[in-house]
Amino acid sequence: MHTVPDGIEVVASWDRARHLESPPLLVVDAVTAFLDAQGLGRGPLAWQRIGDGHSNVTYLIARGGESVVLRRGPRPPLPKSTHDMVREARVQKLLGGHGVPVPEIVAVCEDESLLGVPFYLMGRLDGTVVTDTIPARLSSVEQRRATSEAAVDALVSLHRIDVTRGELALLGSPDGYLRRQIERFRGLWEVNTTRSLPAVEWIAEWLARNLPTSQAASVVHGDYRMGNLMFAPQAPARILAILDWEMATLGDPLADLGYFTATYSEASVMSTPLELTPVTRAPGYLTRHQLAERYRSRTGLDLTPLPWYQTLALWKAAIFCEAIYTRWRRGERPDDTAFGPSLEAGVPRLLDVAAQYAGPTAAPRR
Repeated sequence: MHTVPDGIEVVASWDRARHLESPPLLVVDAVTAFLDAQGLGRGPLAWQRIGDGHSNVTYLIARGGESVVLRRGPRPPLPKSTHDMVREARVQKLLGGHGVPVPEIVAVCEDESLLGVPFYLMGRLDGTVVTDTIPARLSSVEQRRATSEAAVDALVSLHRIDVTRGELALLGSPDGYLRRQIERFRGLWEVNTTRSLPAVEWIAEWLARNLPTSQAASVVHGDYRMGNLMFAPQAPARILAILDWEMATLGDPLADLGYFTATYSEASVMSTPLELTPVTRAPGYLTRHQLAERYRSRTGLDLTPLPWYQTLALWKAAIFCEAIYTRWRRGERPDDTAFGPSLEAGVPRLLDVAAQYAGPTAAPRR
């Protein structure tokens, strides 16, 4: 935990940030005043950046024996309708009331003057996120399998929630969800790239020509992957919380399954920048096919069109990764020395794998 501002990412006050080329991510006196107003702890702050946040940013905040987690968007300027922390907090409150494992929302700050963007505080959970290290107590072959199974089962439970009534019905209209996704991300590419990658357009055309008929309507997480699942630290494998609800809406549940399986690391399968939990390549974890089959057996949905959804997932991933790459090139991600630069080749690789899911009919028309 840190207690002394570095003067770049974390500053003591806005006065100390005047000389910076980019705005800070954490302003100590502003956060302290907000915690005071909420009655959270006493005394000086300690903080630690946590998670793999390539988009939104998360800090563990400790103060006087109390700990909370602060989540905020990236540095401005922000693309329209993205990084809506107020909505993300509201979604989690609603889903928590339906039994979905989510962090407790402690407080929400809509006042952008404090950190430059809205943010919210959530309760700290004593758990672990599986990424590049297998937790010791979940390392047996049996627990590796159980970890994969728990991930599928949590997704099934999310998709079973009735979204036709109550406040959840106000999160969006599931009708036309897939077509809107294509149109929205096509537009995002145009405003977030500085280079020409023709595959973006011809994959978009293929997706539009081959649009499947949605079999159900559900809450769609939008970024459902192992790296957004917090597990209890002890066996048996159990999910404490599903994290990162920024893109949640109502739509086609197979969009989540497509994203989950397409970004899931599996031995002998070419990696992409979105495979952020490489440990599932190890023996014992379910394969992508086994994940999908477990989901099918519990939902009864026809997974024949799953490759379409996997294509959509990686095509969308390429577009939002391009936005990260462009921000890095413009100097808007000064702390990013690895992920941003890797996307020069990483985005084309995502498009290549998306095209493989789509098959030969996705090739550009001549």
